[in-house]
Amino acid sequence: MVLQMESPAPSIKVENWLRGEPLTNLQPGKVYIVEFWATWCRPCVAAMPHLVQLQEKYKDSGLEVVAIAADEDAPTAVEAQTKLDAWLTEKCSNLNFRIAFDYTGEMNKLWMEPSFSVGIPTSFVVDRDGHIAFIGHPTELDEVLPKLLNGSWRTSDQAKSAETERIAKNEPIAREQALKKPINDRFWAALKTEDWKTALSAIEEGIALLPDNLNFRLAHANLVLHKMHDMWTGLPLMHQLVRDAIDRNSEDWMIAALDQLFHPNLDHSRFPSSERFAIGKELSEHVLALNPPQGDSPKFWSYPAVARYYHESGNKNRAIELVELALKSLDGPEPIPAELKEHLLPELLQALANYKDQKVCHGALCAAPQKNFLPNVSKRRP
Repeated sequence: MVLQMESPAPSIKVENWLRGEPLTNLQPGKVYIVEFWATWCRPCVAAMPHLVQLQEKYKDSGLEVVAIAADEDAPTAVEAQTKLDAWLTEKCSNLNFRIAFDYTGEMNKLWMEPSFSVGIPTSFVVDRDGHIAFIGHPTELDEVLPKLLNGSWRTSDQAKSAETERIAKNEPIAREQALKKPINDRFWAALKTEDWKTALSAIEEGIALLPDNLNFRLAHANLVLHKMHDMWTGLPLMHQLVRDAIDRNSEDWMIAALDQLFHPNLDHSRFPSSERFAIGKELSEHVLALNPPQGDSPKFWSYPAVARYYHESGNKNRAIELVELALKSLDGPEPIPAELKEHLLPELLQALANYKDQKVCHGALCAAPQKNFLPNVSKRRP
């Protein structure tokens, strides 16, 4: 059954309440923000102070904020809850709303999956009559809440249009996620036990199901080349990944392929050196043609990967130039979220210090050269 605006709100079924009094059921006459979040999710963390402000601002209007931590990343529920509790103690001493913990997946099944919600943070607003009034990103709450509290939101064309647009955008993604989930579960479970045969079987099933999925293709190449160390099978896979990236003229695909060849936390010692650098040269030239240095497109995603190729191939000056352009694009004409800049800036600055072999600064932040620096790579799940 689809969960959308005007649907009755599902139950709250969580394992523990870590902050605030337990909530057994949603009370008529109150408006609830039910926020799905996690400590590893930067936009979620960035939204927490905003939720504190909303709770304070609208408490006399009957607003209750309930944050659901249903996606904490830890091997066991005990470890996840312990880590979450410590994080809340350190980072969120001024909380004025409830925090619930669920490791079972029950809350995702009740709320996220039936509503075609495909990522976090996601805010559900439950109206005074217990029905869903809004599903979306917490940044939209400033506009929605006043209209919802005065009773004008749910009957408005704006609300209906926003909900229609949300479902049209998210439903195909959600259905693909549902197809991928059993494959992901098998793949990641096999990786943890180093059962490469089962992992390979799962990822090949995924590619047969979704041949254009970049994450499946990357996981396939990474598994064969960097876990199984099967160059005989892996090199043709790598060549096909590169050809497809270039044929698609896709910056994302090209950078993903470059990372398989030059990222410093991967072992490339078994890869034929001349072949690796020839492929790296071809990919780098295509990226720079697609996103030229003199153009206005952001450089902070792609240029660090290209810079690694140039640095490792001996062209240190070119690598420095590209990282400097990436740093400059953080302050470009198109503003980027503060939390994203905060995430990218230290790594770009560290790469520049390493390439220059000297201390460098950007505003108040400085970095000194590190011989064994490994950047923090975001997890890319199939």
